[in-house]
Amino acid sequence: MNQFPLEPIDYVACVLFLVGLSAVGYWSGRRERGSVGEYFLAGRRLPWYVVGGSFIASNISTEHFIGMIGAAVVYGMCVALSEWLNVVTFSLLIWIFVPFLLASRVFTIPEFLERRFSPALRLVFALVTILSNVVAFLAAVLYGGALALHNLFAWDLWPALIGLGVVAGIWAIYGGLSSVAWTDLFTVIVMLAGGLTVTWCGLRELAGEHGTLADGAAVMLQRNEATEGMWREAVARHAVQLTGQERYQRLSVFQPASHPTHPWVSLLLSVLSVSIWYNVLNQFMIQRVLGARDSYHARMGLVFAGFLKLLLPVIVVVPGLILFALRPEILLQPWEQVRPAADQGYVAMVQTLVPAGLRGLLLAALFGAIQSTVNSVLNSTATVFTLDVYQRWLRPTATDRHLVWVGVVSSTVVLVIAIVLGGFIDRLGGSLFEYIQSLYAFFAPPFAAVFLLGILWPRINGAGAMAAVVVGFLCGIGLKMGLPLVPQHPSWLAPYANQAALNWLLSVAVCVGVSLLTAPPRPDQVADDVTLNWRRLSMFADLGGPWYRNVVTWWALFVAATVAVLLHFSG
Repeated sequence: MNQFPLEPIDYVACVLFLVGLSAVGYWSGRRERGSVGEYFLAGRRLPWYVVGGSFIASNISTEHFIGMIGAAVVYGMCVALSEWLNVVTFSLLIWIFVPFLLASRVFTIPEFLERRFSPALRLVFALVTILSNVVAFLAAVLYGGALALHNLFAWDLWPALIGLGVVAGIWAIYGGLSSVAWTDLFTVIVMLAGGLTVTWCGLRELAGEHGTLADGAAVMLQRNEATEGMWREAVARHAVQLTGQERYQRLSVFQPASHPTHPWVSLLLSVLSVSIWYNVLNQFMIQRVLGARDSYHARMGLVFAGFLKLLLPVIVVVPGLILFALRPEILLQPWEQVRPAADQGYVAMVQTLVPAGLRGLLLAALFGAIQSTVNSVLNSTATVFTLDVYQRWLRPTATDRHLVWVGVVSSTVVLVIAIVLGGFIDRLGGSLFEYIQSLYAFFAPPFAAVFLLGILWPRINGAGAMAAVVVGFLCGIGLKMGLPLVPQHPSWLAPYANQAALNWLLSVAVCVGVSLLTAPPRPDQVADDVTLNWRRLSMFADLGGPWYRNVVTWWALFVAATVAVLLHFSG
């Protein structure tokens, strides 16, 4: 694809975005270095709209604008399931985990794991968190953004990586979580505007000169049914690779057990493994919840985030369906060329459909996706390193001012490492979306199993938890490295989502078995602040005032809307 130049108005849009971002970052972080609580948890003063906006902005990255749109070109509507199934995890967060975690007053998830299990598990989880943040998040996000800039504007990969990393990470280093959360709220507005612009332009293209957006949507859905012409031929050519069957339903969110990315058999267990790990145990997501003003603001923030999750496929899945409707020849290539070509989906949409004058908004949206994730991951990585590694193991008596300085330095070092690693991701081949998702499936199951069992059952002890983590990682390595050596393995074992489900079940079994065979935990390890006491859990406290401000009202609407969408696309 040929790059295109930006018009002067596009540069104006980009400059205005950067000026606005800088103003928000400076204003919100100007007084946040006085203590550990201020720098790493924003003084626990974040209102609900900042909690929710930051939660989603941290989640949206180049994995979505580059990888997820590319996956939708290949696999269809089922890619939206990774967004809509969060209704389960968000509901658990709102009604169980939020009141529980806020009552414990922890700064980090590793800190919680030490209080519940052991110092060793805290250290292991902290190191794994740092590793996964750098490899699975920062490096991949920076690479995806640099790749888009390379394809759009012919920028060299390394200068694009360095420029993105420096500009995106500066406010996390400067102002801590407060700067991160408030700039996230600013960028999520820009991202939604930019993403909706691409969808709007794509539907207008499908509708033709005199058609409406509804006409364009009808054409998109009809062509994605793949019942005739090139669209039928494109899907039929790779139906076996997609599901192992001769027929593939692109508009269904529920796919067969052999589906490479979204097999139905792993749906429930993926909620209990990858989703719990990502939304609850993942420090860079849960940190803004821990920084909320109180339980009401944390819960309403998650409800707000839930509605944004419901909308998200309109900007990160529908463009993929539009691109397939416009260019079915992408799937007429040999299979090994399909996924890399599909990863260019967002770039192709911008190049061919977005008129001059709006490309600057799209560039700002793409940069916003990179900036918000980089900011959040940098801040959380620095938090974990500073509090769970440096203070806990190297300098327990360090002052708040010194710990904030360590956070600043560690953020800078992590950013440099991620930029270097990002330059080598292209050598791995394959899909950016699948690269990131397969890493999630490796890191998540053991820790999700340990966390859930640990808070639900007081009999689980540190020995069982550590055994589950060790066995879970060995199982993950064995499946990824050993399975390709077995030519006759069952097809349902190949998808990484099914591997994650199997790993989670094994981790649960090991954790329970070893715990029952060893001594029970100490009384302080099963106190009410580290295990759920259903009689004392304040599930229905701080729900808000009248019905129109009440958490229950808006949560019920969010759940009902999500269920309706899932049922609509279940055929």
